[in-house]
Formats: sequence, structure tokens, C-alpha cells
Amino acid sequence: MAKQTSVLISTLLLVLITQVVAQQQHKPLTNDDVIAMVRKKLPESVIVSAIQAGVGKFNTSPTELIRLNAAGVTETELNAMLNSGSGAPAAKAVTAQAPDAMPASKSRTPRLTVTQGNSTQELKLEKTQLAETKTKPSSMKALAADSAVSQAMQAGVNTAVSSAATHMNSGIGGSAVQQAGNIFSGVMSHRTPTVTYVWGVPSPASTNVLQSSKPAFTIDFSRTIGINPDDYEPAIVKLTPAQNTCRIVGATQGKEDVRSTPAADWQMYSRFLEERVASSPQKLAPGKYKLAANAELVPGEYGVVLRPVAKEKKFSGGDVARAQGDGLMFDAIWTFQISDEAE
Repeated sequence: MAKQTSVLISTLLLVLITQVVAQQQHKPLTNDDVIAMVRKKLPESVIVSAIQAGVGKFNTSPTELIRLNAAGVTETELNAMLNSGSGAPAAKAVTAQAPDAMPASKSRTPRLTVTQGNSTQELKLEKTQLAETKTKPSSMKALAADSAVSQAMQAGVNTAVSSAATHMNSGIGGSAVQQAGNIFSGVMSHRTPTVTYVWGVPSPASTNVLQSSKPAFTIDFSRTIGINPDDYEPAIVKLTPAQNTCRIVGATQGKEDVRSTPAADWQMYSRFLEERVASSPQKLAPGKYKLAANAELVPGEYGVVLRPVAKEKKFSGGDVARAQGDGLMFDAIWTFQISDEAE
């Protein structure tokens, strides 16, 4: 009798444990669960798989997206949460779309299309690389001749972003560090309190060769996470080739450890050196623009960039190093080349 009772109790316990496990397995994944996994430094691929595989109950309101971003949740992880279909529904609104507006998209990253003649194509978003040098940002020509910049580009060192992740205690995963590997640091023999940061694009020439000397661009960054789209507008800049290794976008000065701090206290654009092309951006809606140069572009290397409306806007050096939030906006670029035969 005692043996039968023991077997019965064991059976009931097994059923109870199975039910508890089943309930835990079906417990919806929440925003806090994702933040907890990030803080435990789980690989990005694992977190994304967990989001995609499980039942989620995510709050994807603008306030929560900003909180998630500040907690170190990567763009890939945020997109997985948004695409899970469990996010809090956004209020529906009826808006009139401009005739030449870019087609609606679920993309959360900035997008750009270029029109030349009757042909329209989307250009791939690129991210600028960041180098350090002692040379003061007096001219693009001087920076292009600086061997420290070209050496840093060739080396492709990831020291800066790794240091930023360590100092910020961000919990950035290995794959995210690899994605941010386009941020590199020049090797300098003597550190100084203030250094020059140079933004560049790898390779001496763009693969996007345009045959029109006056292309028209449509830009959409209205859905980019963690930014206010009204803070930015697009611009065209001329790129300066440097020693057949890269193209320089621009430069500014800052503290030598600025890339390791999350504080948004760097007015890096207030004295930013770049070669702007005269243009008149046409605002269609917050974060949506049409853009064209005021005059025909001469053959050479160019890029469409996103720049703060207010030159005094402050940036977090850590965000710039990791290309996230406002840092992603400033690091974003779409390069193109105007052909010698352009009409």
C-alpha cells in the first residue's frame, strides 16, 4: 500500500512539474527579458533566435524603443522584436503621400533612391569609418596626405569600438562588434588630450557610377530608431580620395577618450570640416526628403549624408563609435561617382 502511494505521489509530482515547465515555455518574452539577455552578454544571434522562436509580448512604443536602445539592445534585435508581430499597435493615421515620395517600407534604417533620367534605383547604405590623427582639420587636402589616416584604414583596427563597449559596459555581443568593425583607430605614438577624428569611406572609388551630372535623390529616415527625424536633413558632400586607400568625408576635433563615453556632450558638428555641395533639400514630411544639387556635378566622388539641422547638436561619442541612434545618422552615407561621360 505504501509503495502504491509513493508511486502515485511521484506521478502527480511529475505531472505538476511538466505543467510548470510547459507554462514557463509558453510565457511571453518581454522587453525586460531582452534587456536581461543583453546585460548577460548573450550573443546577438542567440537573442534574435529567442525572439523569433518564442511567443513575445513586446512594447514597441517610441518611448520603449528609446529605452531598449539605451540599454544596449542592437538594431538587429530591435528589428526582430518589431517583426515578431506582437508589438503594441501604432495609432492609425491617414496622411497624403507626396507624388515623388519613396514607397512605404518597414525598414528601420535610412533609405535612399537615386533617379537619373527615367531610371530609379536604391543605393546601399554605407557607414563611415573613424580614424584618429594629430593633424589639425585645416583642409581636406592636408588630411588626405596624412599617412596616419591611410594606415588606419588599411589596418582596420577594431580597438576603438572594443574600448567603447568595455567602458560603456554595454554588453555588446561578438557579432555586433564584428558589425561595428568599420570603426577603426589610428595608431599614435603619443596620446594628446585633443585629437582629430576623421570620417572616411573604404576604397578609393564608389561602385555606384552615375551617368547623370544632376541626379535626384529621395531619402527616408522617418522610421529610424532612437532619433528625432526633425533633427536632421540630407546633404551632398564631395569626397576627397586619400593615397588610393579611402575617401575622406570630413573631420573635427575632440577629446581622445570621447568614443568611450555614453554622455551626449560632444558638439562634433559645430566645427566640422567637410566640402558641402550647394543643394536645396525639399522636406516632404519628418524624415522624408527630396534632394538635388543646385548645379551640375563635375566628375568625381560624392556622398549623400545626414546632418543635424542645428550645428550645436550634441552627440554621444559611444553612439558614434557603435553607429547607433544619432551616431548611426551621422555615420550613414550613400556614396556615388559622377562619370567622366556624365551628361
